[in-house]
Amino acid sequence: MLDPTLEQSLNDQLNREQYSSYLYLAIAAHFDAAGFPGFAGWMRIQADEEHLHAMRFFDFIGDRGGRVRLQAIAEPPVAFGTPLEAFEASLAHERYITESIESLYAGSDRTTQAFLDWFLSEQVEEEKTVSDIVDALRLAADSGPALLLLDRELGARTAGTPQV
Repeated sequence: MLDPTLEQSLNDQLNREQYSSYLYLAIAAHFDAAGFPGFAGWMRIQADEEHLHAMRFFDFIGDRGGRVRLQAIAEPPVAFGTPLEAFEASLAHERYITESIESLYAGSDRTTQAFLDWFLSEQVEEEKTVSDIVDALRLAADSGPALLLLDRELGARTAGTPQV
């Protein structure tokens, strides 16, 4: 059985992962409206991944004899500015998620820590990928052709393939 405090912390992280999915869907909608279908597609796949992360928490809580408590998911913003600003927001969010998992790890038993090890490794990958995209967007600056090239490159991502 899960300690009640740990159970609540795991449920809170499940909610943060679901919010991540909502956030990336909101950014995808922003990119769709701005005429960047590649960026939008990349974010939709990212939203799906975040939902899968939430489901890992969902299953783990139940497997440990805990009770899943689905909480309200906060409404994400609607507008995210330029592609650079949107990906900077994504990077800031990934860093926040990393901090929340590290905090959860610190208050967990060894079994939960073993479960969280995968997430910590995943966060390193997530932050690196988005950081690389931010760097590319900074280099592109306001160059329309460069932005369209990046949009096309990110649009080549498919579910289940490594991130750019």
